[in-house]
Amino acid sequence: MRSRTVRPVRRQDQKKGSRRTARSRLGDTQPMPLPGQQNRTAVNQRRGSLSDTRPMRPAGLRSGYESYQRVIDRRREVLRTPKPQAEQPVRTPPKVKRARSGVSGLAALARRKGKTAEAQYFDFDLLLVIVFLMCFGLVMLYSTSSYEAQVELGDDMFYFSKQALIGIAGFVAMFIVSKIDYHLYGAFAVEIYIFSMVMMALVQTPLGKTVNGARRWIRLPGNMTLQPAEITKIAVILFISYELCRLGKKAYTWEGLVRILALGAIASGGVLFLTDNLSTAIIVMAITCILFFVIHPKTKPFFVALGIGAAIAIVGIIILSVTVANSDNFRVQRIVAWLNPEATADTESFQVMQGLYAIGSGGFFGKGLGNSTQKLGVIPEAQNDMILVVICEELGVFGAILILVLFGVLLYRLMFIARNAPDLYGSLIATGIFAHIALQVILNIAVVTGLLPTTGITLPFISYGGTAILFLMAEMGIALGISRRIRLEGE
Repeated sequence: MRSRTVRPVRRQDQKKGSRRTARSRLGDTQPMPLPGQQNRTAVNQRRGSLSDTRPMRPAGLRSGYESYQRVIDRRREVLRTPKPQAEQPVRTPPKVKRARSGVSGLAALARRKGKTAEAQYFDFDLLLVIVFLMCFGLVMLYSTSSYEAQVELGDDMFYFSKQALIGIAGFVAMFIVSKIDYHLYGAFAVEIYIFSMVMMALVQTPLGKTVNGARRWIRLPGNMTLQPAEITKIAVILFISYELCRLGKKAYTWEGLVRILALGAIASGGVLFLTDNLSTAIIVMAITCILFFVIHPKTKPFFVALGIGAAIAIVGIIILSVTVANSDNFRVQRIVAWLNPEATADTESFQVMQGLYAIGSGGFFGKGLGNSTQKLGVIPEAQNDMILVVICEELGVFGAILILVLFGVLLYRLMFIARNAPDLYGSLIATGIFAHIALQVILNIAVVTGLLPTTGITLPFISYGGTAILFLMAEMGIALGISRRIRLEGE
């Protein structure tokens, strides 16, 4: 009987292990590379060693980053919301083609030679208006501030040179911002909104700086200052536009109304209580209301609310003028002085009355550039919010009409971009920029002519102010960036 020998399992494992050991002695189990592949193999090995030595991201940090990335992606999807069908034509009508006149039409015609019917748009007319306003503002700023700068600072070019340098930086910022897709700002609109609130809160810290009794600035290196309220204007435009796109039709409900107005009121309250700037707070809240008005399908409730608000304001002013005529609050004193400027012509109404004298003495063509007398120490700091007074005195009513025409063309180009923006978010941003500039121009002219109480609202692109110029140019860059996304068909 043949005996069966059972080979132990351990022997098999030992033999396999011995084979693996022999292979390990030989080195790599892969075949030897060919002579032409040796360098490539060495490079791949080095890359593998580098990838193995990279530090691993912690699991919590990695999951947090991925969740935040998903939030940003969802925001990007919201920002692609198309405009309502009633406002989104399938093809560009002939009226839009005829509206592209001037430099924009010539530049577009040169680009379309040898190309298809669809062309990318860029608003050169808006760019030319911005350049003209900036140059005109620098000339008038030097004419207005040279005497005061020479007397107080010993350098008649002080305000001009500082504004010119900031203007150049503003043009660089405008060019850079115009190259960036505006949807990127919308994806981080929440963070920009929070950042603006934090910056305003820094005014109340030792970093804050008080000028003429108002604490509205943050100290920067090099004896520079920053006014955070200017950041809030852009932040509100970007954030409220994003919220309106995110809410969609829910924005038409009472819940949407309360949410939008509450977000605008928080930003406005931050400007008022953190930087003590009532005029900018009014502008921030007005931008919020205008954006909500533009997107809402009904207009009658807004006019009713506007009438009720105007009636309440009139009654409140009358009550203030009667009951608190001797109040120590400077805002109340300004309202009382506005109601009866002749009675306080030497105190509270001095600036406004001297401004009216300057406007009246200028006539239609003015006294000539540089020949103003009210700027010679009569009107304090005329280069700020009262610069229009000096323009009217030196260039007359003709100069004021010229400024109004320039701002009218600027607002028209912004309205054109808003109507032809590729999506709802771009349209709302352009509308917010339109509202911002229109409000500042109207309020500044109303204050100068005595139609409203005195406030610190400056004239865009012309009044002295580095932070205002820098962020205005950033807004213009966003508008030009939206115009780059406009596609005109059928040309």
